[in-house]
Amino acid sequence: NNLALSAEGQRSDLSGLVRITASEIMSAYVLPDVIKELRLRAPQIRVEVVASDDIENLIQRDADIALRHVRPEQPDLVARLLCEHVGYFYADKGYLDSRGPPKSVEDLSQFDWIAMGDIDRMQAYLAAMGINLPRKVFRLNSQSTLVGWELAKSGLGICPMDAKIADHTPHMLRVLPKELTVTFPIWLVTHREIHTNPRIRLVFDL
Repeated sequence: NNLALSAEGQRSDLSGLVRITASEIMSAYVLPDVIKELRLRAPQIRVEVVASDDIENLIQRDADIALRHVRPEQPDLVARLLCEHVGYFYADKGYLDSRGPPKSVEDLSQFDWIAMGDIDRMQAYLAAMGINLPRKVFRLNSQSTLVGWELAKSGLGICPMDAKIADHTPHMLRVLPKELTVTFPIWLVTHREIHTNPRIRLVFDL
């Protein structure tokens, strides 16, 4: 429980570095509150944030704990499903006002889109949702989800985002939320070393 975790965090031998890896978006918008709580409960633990989507961070020991959207299959990793998040596709209010918001799925090809990562992959992902868009509408793309989100916030097109993050930005509006809804898991992942390393165990549990 919370009281036990707080007491555990005050142990004098629980010091040193814990590396946490998460996507750029989660590193920027989610982890700060988590680390703030950790600092209150275990002030002697230092944290390094590795902003990356690559599970290799864990396998190569570049990180101790990871937040990921896919459960890893490597046998030497331990994974816990934290929750399911909901995402939508968003665009800046001013951008939508200037063009008139789309009324149907067919209207979506008249708007600019921002691809998070590979354009072909995002085009195929949308097609699987029944949203068939020509490649030419993807006027921008970035391997960085954080950059893609900032481009969308600047009024440059439509892009997907976790609702828990996007809803903190009032001028970013959901585009056809009934048709464009996605759910995705949040997995907490670490090494089997968690069973013998009290510092990593504490941070994992918090």
